[in-house]
Amino acid sequence: MTSLAPAAPLGGDPSFSPADAALYATTVLVWGMSWYALKFQLGSVAPEVSVFWRFVLAAAIMMGWAMARRAPLRFSWRYHPRFAGLGLFIFSTNFTLFYYGGQHVPSGLLAVVFSLTSVFNLLLGFLVFGQRISRRVLVGGFLGVAGVALLFWPQIAGTGGADDAGIDAGALAGLGLCLAGTLSFSLGSMVSASNQKAGISVVSASAWGMAYGALFLGLFAAVRGVSFAVPMALPYLGSLVYLAIFASVVAFACYLTLIGRIGSARAGYATVLFPVVALMVSTVLEGFVWGAAALLGLGLVIAGNILVLKSGRARG
Repeated sequence: MTSLAPAAPLGGDPSFSPADAALYATTVLVWGMSWYALKFQLGSVAPEVSVFWRFVLAAAIMMGWAMARRAPLRFSWRYHPRFAGLGLFIFSTNFTLFYYGGQHVPSGLLAVVFSLTSVFNLLLGFLVFGQRISRRVLVGGFLGVAGVALLFWPQIAGTGGADDAGIDAGALAGLGLCLAGTLSFSLGSMVSASNQKAGISVVSASAWGMAYGALFLGLFAAVRGVSFAVPMALPYLGSLVYLAIFASVVAFACYLTLIGRIGSARAGYATVLFPVVALMVSTVLEGFVWGAAALLGLGLVIAGNILVLKSGRARG
């Protein structure tokens, strides 16, 4: 991904090119279908173990890719805290929280929560870098949060597992875990942007980040005392291969390259579209039911993301 030529003007925008469009399309389609694949990882295996094996495989592939492209893998130890941060926020904590959240809610809704990445990116930009938040961003953030609430409401107010107040504690916990996972991903996106500004290639940083993520997950699983064994069944192994190679290596390389080329706020445009793909997959394969609240909620999420991202684009 790092060999792409500098972005050429497209439609008067000097920061968006046909190459960027290809990166977006790949990210949207691969990640849009990955949420359903994640469901095959849940069940008899502890989530942190599934994510551990996912990134053991992904790290090995990314290391091999880096060597084939002659991307540097030997770095001074002063760079490794950067790689460890990437591994902690993106390649371990983020995914483990979503895997736990996926035990309670349909796969398409996981993607919808993750689409709030654009809102989190700009909020963190305000808290960490003091970037001004415009009124448009506030409105967009409100619409996005309201849309997620509408999409989740049938799950949260469902009868299965509901307490005396009529609230499904499992769905509510799943939403909280996914929001925490999104925050973790946004923190990792900032680490990635900092790495690229320091001249570290996406391939090199991702290879080390995945290795550190697998290390952290392995230690966490060992401390918890859970088994590292996985079922030798085609659905589990097939989803593991898809998630490790396509969702982890290919899509992350595309997304993190976009961050370096056009910034984290603009790269977040990919998160506007892939939840739609994920919800379509969930509708066909999981029987996700579209009511008026769900349709309105999805519309609000998309509108909110667009408002936030357009604001970020205007400032960029």
